[in-house]
Amino acid sequence: MKQFAVIGCGRFGGSVAKSLYKSGFDVLALDDDECVIRNIADEVTHAATIDIDDAIALKEVGIRNMDVVIIGIGSDLKASVMSTLLVKEMGVPYVVAKAQDEMHAKVLTKIGADRVIFPERDMGIRLAYNLTSTNILDFIELSPDYSILEIVSPKIWHDKSLMENNIRSRFGLSILAIKREEEINVSPQAEEIIRSKDVLIVVGSNEDLRKVQEHE
Repeated sequence: MKQFAVIGCGRFGGSVAKSLYKSGFDVLALDDDECVIRNIADEVTHAATIDIDDAIALKEVGIRNMDVVIIGIGSDLKASVMSTLLVKEMGVPYVVAKAQDEMHAKVLTKIGADRVIFPERDMGIRLAYNLTSTNILDFIELSPDYSILEIVSPKIWHDKSLMENNIRSRFGLSILAIKREEEINVSPQAEEIIRSKDVLIVVGSNEDLRKVQEHE
């Protein structure tokens, strides 16, 4: 089972740590604020108050043994960069870091962050999609050019198979899964018929996904 550490347990980091723990994973929560650690201690596996950009302190809590480290620091640029650099130098295989802006993200990427996220921006994009399109249920940005959509099946696809709809050729999209009431069909076959109330998990370029939104 993967072991996670969250460095910086404010609103974002704390939410990630608690969610991972509730999902059954071992979670180490670290923050330099003793009050924050007291509040989260009962909702993670281990919690400790440390200087989060101190290499010795990070080694002592066993950060190098973690499979994934999430850097949840946003406002303190120096602490964010230093802690990201330190955990990568210690050999942590996968580091996710929160960025304030594009420049912050570039620095984090340069020093080795495996994934950089913008929680506030991403939530804003997801809300905008939900407010402006009645058939989009959720949205995950994979990169600036590609995304995954959870979308109610468009009428033009109803009662036809994936092969008949020719979705990959006509729209440039791939159907990852079909949700029908309580059932989920992962990697559906070409003969699978799309129904009117199906929810589709679709991946593709943002340009191609926008075209699908025109067919609600």
